Formats: sequence, C-alpha cells, structure tokens
Amino acid sequence: MNTGTAARLCRIGKGNKYVIVPIDHGLTQGAVDGLRDVESTVDAVTRGGVDAILSQKGIAQRVHQSKNGAGYIMHLNGSTDIGPAPGDKRLTGTVEEAVKIGADAVSYHINVTSEYEGNQIESLAKVTKDANEFGMPILVMCYVRGHEENAKDPEKISHAVRLGEELGADIIKTAYTGDPKSFESVVAATSKPVVIAGGKKGTDKETIEMVKGAMEAGASGVSMGRCIFQHKDPESISRAVVEIVHNGVSVEKAMEKSGLLEK
Repeated sequence: MNTGTAARLCRIGKGNKYVIVPIDHGLTQGAVDGLRDVESTVDAVTRGGVDAILSQKGIAQRVHQSKNGAGYIMHLNGSTDIGPAPGDKRLTGTVEEAVKIGADAVSYHINVTSEYEGNQIESLAKVTKDANEFGMPILVMCYVRGHEENAKDPEKISHAVRLGEELGADIIKTAYTGDPKSFESVVAATSKPVVIAGGKKGTDKETIEMVKGAMEAGASGVSMGRCIFQHKDPESISRAVVEIVHNGVSVEKAMEKSGLLEK
C-alpha cells in the first residue's frame, strides 16, 4: 500500500474500523425519504460519529458543507431501479474526478454471478489501477446478485469478497449472511477489512444485533444506508452503531448510550 492510500484510509475510519453511510441511493431510487434534504441528514449522522459519507459526485458539494469533519467517498458506478437493467452498474465517474472534488476514497459496485459480472470485473480492474496511481483507497461493494436464492450464501459471498481483494480492493463491502458463525468464513476469505451492508430496515434492536454479530465474526465495520438515513432519528442510530463498531459495547449498552431505549 502506498503512502497516499494509507493516509487517506485514516480519514474514512479509525483503527482499521469503519462506519460509513452511503447516500448514493438518489441515483438508484430517486429522492427517497432521508435524501431530499441531504444536508440535514449528513449533519445528523456525522454528529452521531460516523466516519465517512459516500455519494455520487454530483452530491459532493452538499456533503462537504455538512459532514462535520467526517471523510468523503465518491462512488464510481450505478444504475436505476426504473431502468431496463438495474444490475447493470455503469461507470459514473473517475478516480481523477474524485481527487478534484476532494474525496478521501472511491467505491465501486460489482454484482458477482450476474450476467454483468464480466464487464464489471473489467471496469473494476481499470478503476483499481487508477486508484493505485493516485494513492486513492477503494471500497469495493461485492454482492452476489442475479440469482437471489444465492444472495446470502456464505460460500458464494466468500468467493465474492475474495474477488474484491484479487482485483485490488482496500476495503470490501458485502451482505451479512445472517449469523456470526457463517459470516466468519466470509471474513476469513480475504486479508482485507470486510464491512457489511445494512439492507432493508428492521427494528433498532435488529439493526444493532446485526452489527454486533458481524463484529463478533471479525468484520471491520459497516457501510449502512437506509437503516441509518431513513431512521426517525439518524443521529441516534448512528451513535449506536458507532458504539458497537468502535467501542465494542453490548447491544443493550449501545442502545442505552445512544438514547434509542427511550424512543
């Protein structure tokens, strides 16, 4: 790892642990709840202690002015849910653009096992080459998609995260398998930090228990969107997740310290 990459990684996490909130859903889903007033949402979650915000490049200015010193990650591909091929994530930016707009890292999404896997592997290889040249960390979102019955299969997810490392990822994001035991094999498949996606919103306790289970399995944190930015109190849920990831407290203590038990 070159000096630039190492230095920038420190801006999006602490002690090799990461709490990242992606808000790139505006491209995929439109102006959904929690993302109409981007500034207020970013202000709330960063006051809650999250390490970094992730977005498409057009939202960067709105993020920068509201992020309270947190890091910023620019996402480099995407698609829409209303288009003909939601799984066909196409490039939306470059590493050079990320440098110009003040990003601390970039991210890229790949749908392993989908019909678009080959093209996305090819694009990712180019992105990681450029990221290395610029000293820019890259978070690779490695999902098993295209055959939904396999979406949480530990063996296939393990292959997906290993693919991320093989192609040059510095951090790998993937789906949680559902329990610590099965997720241990996912974490063991790579030497890189693994962070979990949030997925669909559950109860506060379910969300915090998922984070705790992942950390017990050896994960390095989370990259959670809707569970956080669509919460009725984004600051409090952020603080609870931070307590689990960075301080290793119990589920009950995290909910107590964040004030969620009172809500």
